[in-house]
Amino acid sequence: MTKKVLLFLHFAMMLSAAMAQETIALNTGDITSPKLNADGTATFSILAPEAQKVEIEGDFVPVRKIQTPMGETEQPGRAALTKDEKGVWSWTSGKLSPELHTYSLYVDGVRMNDPNNVYMLRDIASYQSYFLIDGDLSANYFVRNVKHGTVSKVWYPAPKLGMEERRATIYTPAGYLDNPAKRYPVLYLLHGAGGDENAWTELGRAAQILDNLIAQGKAEPMIVVMPNGNGAQKAAPGEYEDAMYKPSFMNPKTMEGSIEVAFTDLVAWVDGHYRTQADKEHRAIAGLSMGGFHSLYISANNPQMFGYVGLFSAAVNRMGKGENGHIYEQLDEKLARQFSPAPLLYYIAIGKTDFLYNDNVDFRQRLDNKGYKYEYLETDGGHIWRNWRIYLNHFVPKLFKK
Repeated sequence: MTKKVLLFLHFAMMLSAAMAQETIALNTGDITSPKLNADGTATFSILAPEAQKVEIEGDFVPVRKIQTPMGETEQPGRAALTKDEKGVWSWTSGKLSPELHTYSLYVDGVRMNDPNNVYMLRDIASYQSYFLIDGDLSANYFVRNVKHGTVSKVWYPAPKLGMEERRATIYTPAGYLDNPAKRYPVLYLLHGAGGDENAWTELGRAAQILDNLIAQGKAEPMIVVMPNGNGAQKAAPGEYEDAMYKPSFMNPKTMEGSIEVAFTDLVAWVDGHYRTQADKEHRAIAGLSMGGFHSLYISANNPQMFGYVGLFSAAVNRMGKGENGHIYEQLDEKLARQFSPAPLLYYIAIGKTDFLYNDNVDFRQRLDNKGYKYEYLETDGGHIWRNWRIYLNHFVPKLFKK
């Protein structure tokens, strides 16, 4: 190859790199967003010189209440950004709480993620940008310099759902591979409506919470099984054949008994493929919203299976009817068997403004009338991931104590 050709190729590569850098600068304006300020606030910016109006919607903007078919609920509020002479729109928040915060931008009414922030989370059918603020509340949501567990996407047979295989996310703690003789307790952790087997590790920070609590000596090393709670799905959208569809909030075979009937297949498979302590005293089940609903009825119908039960903002009175309707019948009799003897822990948590709050009041009254003991946590806020991360952080250290 001649020197002229080499020089030409070198020039072309440099020109291509320069053009790529220029494209990045044009698209983002070389902006950092969000910029975390020393006073605990954050500044959000976007280059949009032709825009007429830019707003931000996030969990740190004062909430607004809206009416839904399931009752009144809270939604994040919006705030207007201000444009400078360079066409950069900016807004600075108030002092932010320690938390995983999510937000979106609206440019002339069109919802979009922050082009200057590569960190995004999918919640059902939409993505949001996110960032973390450190502090006592959020300390376990960060990746820390500790020994880490392993998160695997595994396929297991589900004959009661008519499937040769479907997917679950499974967390094994640090050290699981090092000692082939050691056996571990298991937590089955269930997602809410519209979620899937990815929800707890992505939105819930479950792996980080487990890693940190175990490293701190506050939680026992455990296996955590996070299945897909939609009985008509093999896996998360796009993760199995013919699955490139728009996700929806409610899916077939979710709250009509299919998941509850099929759950014993999963437990048996996990006990057969992982080094579990396969007894009631070393097995827990917990879930949020629809997952709390599933946890309630799975544990009530299998009183010898779970020694620990966690209901996070549980949809306790939202069952449907169908061929598996027997799952939801005679609940008082099933609870009587489950509480004789009582689980080692029966845990209920919900936010004060959750649209399921009154349902949970009624369910607790049902337990109180029978003298069944449970632990109760009530927090501020509504039906939101902020609360469910708190509940997991609070629940896990109570499990499997010797």
